[in-house]
Amino acid sequence: MTVAGRAAAAPGTRRAVPRIGLLVAGLVLLAAVAVLSIGIGARSVAPGEVVRALFDYRGTDDHVIVRDVRAPRALLAIAVGAALAVAGALIQTLARNPLAEPGILGVTAGAGFAVTLGSALGLTTHQAGELGFAVVGAVLAALLVAAVGRHSPLRLVLAGVALTAVLGGVALGMRLMLPDTFDAYRFWSVGSLAAREQAPLALPLTVIGLALLGALLLSRALNALTLGETVAHTLGAKVGRVRTAALVLITVLSGAATAVAGPILFVGLIVPHLARRPAGGSVPWLILYTMVLGPVLLLVADIGSRVLLPTGEVPVAIVTAFLGGPMLIWAVRRHGAGSL
Repeated sequence: MTVAGRAAAAPGTRRAVPRIGLLVAGLVLLAAVAVLSIGIGARSVAPGEVVRALFDYRGTDDHVIVRDVRAPRALLAIAVGAALAVAGALIQTLARNPLAEPGILGVTAGAGFAVTLGSALGLTTHQAGELGFAVVGAVLAALLVAAVGRHSPLRLVLAGVALTAVLGGVALGMRLMLPDTFDAYRFWSVGSLAAREQAPLALPLTVIGLALLGALLLSRALNALTLGETVAHTLGAKVGRVRTAALVLITVLSGAATAVAGPILFVGLIVPHLARRPAGGSVPWLILYTMVLGPVLLLVADIGSRVLLPTGEVPVAIVTAFLGGPMLIWAVRRHGAGSL
């Protein structure tokens, strides 16, 4: 490499070193929180015993609880947290709106409406049917929003808000007229991780994993979009293809997470704000950080859901709402109404 090349590469290398260190620290924090989450519950398990259950299984009562109940729940929290956080980072980058989050595309409303419709038709009696209806509803809602708002980030946001209101109203009307549908929808509509780990997770976790990999592969192309579409065109970026791919990933990540855990809001808003400063304007690093911090946030919220009440659990969506409300107020005060 020439002297000029080394000089040009040096700043990037110096920036990458602390970023790598922060990423490693985030992974260590994630591992620690995951072990803590697995150990907390109606029957507490010491962290050392949790590690032994995971790597030296001996069939004791504690080991059975860890391997059969707590570990799958933690794995679900990690997958859902990463999916929602990365979807939030993608939509904020795509819409250039720091207040956007996955629900803004109508994904949650589309999934909820589809599950309500499936319940009314008697087609969501099994987990696979519920998952299928939720994902298809999320995809169709996102496609409709993308078709209406494809020429402007502002139109994209407004179309998502409008569709959310319409689908939410229609679904509510269906549930009021059909009590059986309301009963079937009620369990799914409460965003929670409790009892969800007993459902088959191979398909949704595979879908989420592939979508997260796709987000990493697309992140470099999204860097150009942060400069504006005109500049991105000048730099040779395929803006239309990049936006379409990002919308597909947002829909798949949000739809799969919502289908398997119910609607959990604010994760896609909180985490990108926490990750944006250390990422320093780099979309690839933003995706990496949100992929780690999203699971940390949801695991912490899940721990809170178990300890807030002396008996029973608080749905994790309520905990994230308590955390997300102040974050939304802070974001609005920081960025101003012009961001809406």
